[in-house]
Amino acid sequence: MDTEARSTERDRSSAPTGEQEEGSRSARLRPGELLSTGLRRFVAGLVVIVVVLLLVSHFVMQPFLIPSGSMQPTLRDGDRVLVNKLAYRFGSEPRRGDVVVFDGSGYFGNSDYIKRVGGVGGDHIVCCDEKGRIEVNGEPVDETYLHPGDAPSSVPFDVVVPEGTLFLLGDHRSDSSDSRDHLGSPGGGFLPVEQVIGRAEWVGWPVGRWADIAGADALARVPEGAGNTLARVPEGPGSALGAGAAKAPHG
Repeated sequence: MDTEARSTERDRSSAPTGEQEEGSRSARLRPGELLSTGLRRFVAGLVVIVVVLLLVSHFVMQPFLIPSGSMQPTLRDGDRVLVNKLAYRFGSEPRRGDVVVFDGSGYFGNSDYIKRVGGVGGDHIVCCDEKGRIEVNGEPVDETYLHPGDAPSSVPFDVVVPEGTLFLLGDHRSDSSDSRDHLGSPGGGFLPVEQVIGRAEWVGWPVGRWADIAGADALARVPEGAGNTLARVPEGPGSALGAGAAKAPHG
């Protein structure tokens, strides 16, 4: 019996110092202390997750709420879209047909908006041809994404988009305040590319509306413009299509 007792004591004393300390600490922790330690670890993990989500939202992907119907049927009032904020940050620029979120301050109004790119720098855009379609660089565009029953525009226009800017249009033309409404305003209705926040890529909410937001192939396929930087204001009365721009405040 004495031999067994001495042998056990030797086994314990021969254990590495770290293991002895760990076992001692574990033995001293009471149930309440164990719960407190687990809670601290959970809170720390939650803080890390929140920080990562905030960084992603600020620099990579951000949700925006659609509060009006000016982009129907592509986007509806109440949709939350996910905007890729890196889409145009590494040399890429918005293309015709992209749906973009932008800061309208000084050009469209003091808010964020969402529209489709109808033309980029150098494009010559005319509305409308004999079949009621817009023409971009002489190419008629069949805008299949328009709201049912809408014409491409109820007011004629003929513009050349200055380099470094965009001509923006809502898909629900009869309920959208877009570049057509600001042709006589400072900036001529053209938005500088640097005002673009990102490209809308997915409808994330509601669940039944989950889908990617496709660009407009009909616009993307038109030939390049001549690069003329002078914009021409259309003749006749200015556009007055009413309010209802699809503001996209941070969600």
